[in-house]
Amino acid sequence: MTTGSPRLRARVARARDRVTAVRERAQRTLLWQVWDRMLEIEFVDRSVALAGKAFVSFFPLIIVVAAFLPASIRNSIFTSLTHRLGVEGGALVTAKRAFASSDQIRKATGVLGLLLTIFYATSFTTALQRVYLRTWRRPSGGKGGEYLRGPVWFFAMLSSMAILGALRGPLGDGPGIVAFVVVSVVITSALWWFTAWFMLLGQVRWRVLFPSGVVTALASGVYAVSASIWMPGVVTRNFAQFGFFGIALALVTWFSGTAICLLIGACAGAVFAADTGRVGRFIRGRDPSLLVEGAVPSLPAPERTAGLRDAFRPAEDEESPL
Repeated sequence: MTTGSPRLRARVARARDRVTAVRERAQRTLLWQVWDRMLEIEFVDRSVALAGKAFVSFFPLIIVVAAFLPASIRNSIFTSLTHRLGVEGGALVTAKRAFASSDQIRKATGVLGLLLTIFYATSFTTALQRVYLRTWRRPSGGKGGEYLRGPVWFFAMLSSMAILGALRGPLGDGPGIVAFVVVSVVITSALWWFTAWFMLLGQVRWRVLFPSGVVTALASGVYAVSASIWMPGVVTRNFAQFGFFGIALALVTWFSGTAICLLIGACAGAVFAADTGRVGRFIRGRDPSLLVEGAVPSLPAPERTAGLRDAFRPAEDEESPL
């Protein structure tokens, strides 16, 4: 025992040194830095907040606004939404009724109700802006344009959904599926590229935001494909057990996963752009700055390294962008 103990301690020390060395190398990788940035913004709590606000404001807004649009555009939005959600069977029939009863919705809502619905739904875009501002460590831009920012972003979102829904018919099956996937990635990347620039108040250069749009599009696309596999079963079981309320539960689940995809894209974009290596230099190009000329400087990085439990910590102040 006396001769074995020093050897055992030496082996433990060597193993500890190897683990430390591996951990230090891993911490220098971009993927680890993306994970650290997600912990920094408390991604679990942020994703739950985004999912909840998407369900109570964004999703109803789609139904209400679609009721005021021409039937062809309304059907395109419905097609795009249900395919992405993986809604099928009886649940699809129930969801379609919400879009088909446009006359009743228009009568019950009215133009004034439509405007109020749009402005109320800005709670979602406000939460989305907080995510981008905090991820990029940007200071608050104040309240100016807050109520206009939501409708503009919703118009961009609905436009992309209408275009993809219209293209799904001629391209969504058979040999055209490859072309549809390419077009879908391009349109979705453009949407989230614009979203990052718009939510960051135009103070971050367009070029450095491009990876954020692409990563968000790819992550949400992969998630949508996976949802087409598991979501129909969830919707069917919930619909059979709880009726339309079961569809609502399934939607909250889907929105939560989508919110995680948005956070991954936002964090990856910020980390890749700020990288001091080849990736960062390629993204920034000849101009080493992340910000446009005259933009307010970014906030410093937090002094304390975030841990896993920080991901579940409630957001500090929902009235403040940061």
